[in-house]
Amino acid sequence: MAGIIAKNREDRPYALTDGGGCSSNLSNKFKKRCLKNADRTFAQATQCQETNSIAALLSMEDAAFVVHAPNGCVGCVSFMNDNFKVGQFHRKIEKIRNARYIVTNVDEKDVVLGGEKKVKEAVLELENRYKPNIIFIFTSCASGIIGDDVDSVANIVQKEVNAIVVPIHCEGFKSRVPATGFDTVFKAIEKYIIKGEKPKKEKGLINVFATTSIGYKDQLEMENLLAVLGLHVNYIPFYSSVEKLKRIPAAEYSVAVCQVFADEFMEHLKEYYDIPYSKTGMPIGIRSTDEWFLSVARLVGKEDIALKYIEKEHERVLPQIAKIRDHIGGKRVFICAGTGRGIAAATLIEDFGMKLVGIQTPTYEEALIENFEQLEEIHGGDFIIDIANMQPFEQSNLVNKLKPELFIGMSTWVSKLGVPSTHILESKRPTFGYNGLLYLGRKIENAVENPSFNIKLAKHKKLPYKNSWYSENAFKYFKEVGNEE
Repeated sequence: MAGIIAKNREDRPYALTDGGGCSSNLSNKFKKRCLKNADRTFAQATQCQETNSIAALLSMEDAAFVVHAPNGCVGCVSFMNDNFKVGQFHRKIEKIRNARYIVTNVDEKDVVLGGEKKVKEAVLELENRYKPNIIFIFTSCASGIIGDDVDSVANIVQKEVNAIVVPIHCEGFKSRVPATGFDTVFKAIEKYIIKGEKPKKEKGLINVFATTSIGYKDQLEMENLLAVLGLHVNYIPFYSSVEKLKRIPAAEYSVAVCQVFADEFMEHLKEYYDIPYSKTGMPIGIRSTDEWFLSVARLVGKEDIALKYIEKEHERVLPQIAKIRDHIGGKRVFICAGTGRGIAAATLIEDFGMKLVGIQTPTYEEALIENFEQLEEIHGGDFIIDIANMQPFEQSNLVNKLKPELFIGMSTWVSKLGVPSTHILESKRPTFGYNGLLYLGRKIENAVENPSFNIKLAKHKKLPYKNSWYSENAFKYFKEVGNEE
């Protein structure tokens, strides 16, 4: 089992992290295996895998955390902590608390002399303050560059504390794909918590692997759908615990809420623990919700029950969708989101008669090619794909050229172009299933019909790019690997 998730995401066969162009052109080259990764000669504002590793575990009920990094590496934790506290409120937890973490604040002295002493002190302090069941140690670019041996520190300090001490190797420079941070978490869960143990199977138990951006309303929506099939849920790793993680091998089935979130870990569970799994896109929108629900139903042999439930739900929601479509049908949309959520958003807008003109996705790989082919069937093959880890300069260029009537995604940049925008990254409100569909539809309708904020913002705030940039090819700074230019 030492080989579980042994590679970074960009090292998967036929996995691209950089590139762009017309969808049909990209998919044709990909199928012929002649689509090469591009090398950016200029890059701007990328995300790292450490962020995702921290986010995946920060809400664990009985955990505490050491982030072995400079202070800047935990800047985003305040946002995660806000969601964590809101999630506690939604779960009716009476004493709402902050996440329990210490950052070692790696400085110039530590870079020269090493920071391992700080790591040990932080672990002992967490043990003394909180008496957690488990303490995770997150590495960073800085700790990796100076070569601090956090594994040895964990082994030494383990003898002095009751908590399980688990190092998470998530140095940002190790992978160009932030989602690799999720893989490092699953690898550590297997090595330090499950440890190859095979508990007795629990009848009807299904592991639901959920990304950290999914809120309690969506958790309940998934649990309600799965209850129709007679299943009960072990929801992980969000709001999990050591005991819940130990139950993973006891499940009869597994499913993820994103086609690439836990795919390799679910394959590992199938191979070593005899847990079959379903792998589909996020259950956002009619098409994707139907597919997600039916895929699990086929897994457990209850497709007939699922089809009857789907028919009933369609009768309930389709008339309401039609009313929304009357107001926003035909509008052109650009989408920027994580891989799974972006594809789900592109199928969602089909429900409202909207057309996809562009999508920015962190990866383009074998596991996704069927999804992009499906999008071509829905929207035609002429929409633009930007394969990018953020890169707002490319995004702004494309949005300015394509002139969509709605942008779906975090709109920090494009709002200043005057484009109406909204997002479906709603950890505080419903987005999944048939109920989430109606919420998102009304939210999109509101954004399209009330664009005044973005229009006024564009008059008073400008992006930091010269006007000449918008007339350039958005992919000007690509150099195809293996080609000389």
